Amino acid sequence: MKIGNRNINIHNEPFIIAEMSGNHDGKLEKALQITEMAAKSGAHALKLQTYKSDTITLDVKESEFVIQDKSSLWHGKNLYELYDLAHTPWEWHAPIMKKANELGMVCFSSPFDESAVDFLEELEVPAYKIASFENNHIPLIKKVARTGKPIIISSGLATLSELSESIELIKNQGSNEVLILKCTSTYPAKSENSNINTIPKIKEIFDCEVGLSDHTLGIGVALASIGLGATAIEKHFTLDRSEGGVDAAFSLEPKELENLVLESRRAWQATGNIKFGPTKAEIKSLKFRRSIYISKDISEGEYFSSENLKVIRPGLGIAPKYFDLLIGKRACKNLKIGTPMSWEYIG
Repeated sequence: MKIGNRNINIHNEPFIIAEMSGNHDGKLEKALQITEMAAKSGAHALKLQTYKSDTITLDVKESEFVIQDKSSLWHGKNLYELYDLAHTPWEWHAPIMKKANELGMVCFSSPFDESAVDFLEELEVPAYKIASFENNHIPLIKKVARTGKPIIISSGLATLSELSESIELIKNQGSNEVLILKCTSTYPAKSENSNINTIPKIKEIFDCEVGLSDHTLGIGVALASIGLGATAIEKHFTLDRSEGGVDAAFSLEPKELENLVLESRRAWQATGNIKFGPTKAEIKSLKFRRSIYISKDISEGEYFSSENLKVIRPGLGIAPKYFDLLIGKRACKNLKIGTPMSWEYIG
């Protein structure tokens, strides 16, 4: 899969996506600062969200339109007002994308309805993200798929059947550039609910690139996912959690994002291939393994014993597994302490 000039697969370091969400606090200047710091921290992509309150919910201030869950970061908030607070004004998209591109990042967005797709097409976005709560929005997915652009889709709350339906729809529209992000749709999410062992199964079932949309605190879960084949990591990003913001509580700060980029590269490099025995880099270390050495001066004709042979480092003598075989054999020459044992010394 390729987005912009970035190839996303196991042959390349993980594609790190910084999600701005509503952490700009309604200030374009802060949105541009977030963009700049995401690039400075090494992110490969910046992701926006494209919606308006009217395109995502109704202006109703009662019952199910108010968040009742007391454990939620947004408990008691009316959905319409929350989305109005969190949305990125559409007129900001162009300057943010321009800034991201100037800084060497890919910039794309999650549209939340069909009008957002039309708008993003005017901006010539290189890819689309289907958010976890929208992965059952079939009309939206169909509209996005028809653009022919690469599509990233979060698994979120989708059952295997629902995810299969969405992926089949995308492919039926002629789009084969799909990346599925394993996602746990709680904010923040707990590590024990991440179930990242699902990642290789998703890859097996759908034969596409797989990554992680991670709402846990820190970078541990993200790094663990790379060992399971994740080729992209999406994390929410903010300048400073202490400043607040709708998603700040589970967002990375610049230094943390920088660490994620660095450590994910190391984790990817470490996966390597299936390999037994020393690598080329390890060959020089072979001499520090154990082997059999003469541990006491031996005269010609003397018997080898546990008194004059010892298994020690370095590893230039006969392998330790032959120790018992050597006991009771005669030396064919005088041997000095510190001599690596060799078969030619047996008379």
